[in-house]
Amino acid sequence: MNEIYQFDYSALEGKIKQYYDTQEKFANAIPMGRTTLNLKLNGNRDFTSQNIYRICVLLNIPLEKVNDYFFKLKV
Repeated sequence: MNEIYQFDYSALEGKIKQYYDTQEKFANAIPMGRTTLNLKLNGNRDFTSQNIYRICVLLNIPLEKVNDYFFKLKV
């Protein structure tokens, strides 16, 4: 059975606001289109491992905390 998981990116969105104020400024820093970032944060596209690593670097997220920001399931 194929299950589709939805992830809760609220902690990630909080870090983005803390460090960059807007998703647009953050998308430019990645670099990634603002629309693409928004699609990923809304669960319509997946983050790649390269995206995850770059975002962790930009937002000072320790790699051992990746699950807290990228793989927390929505309930």
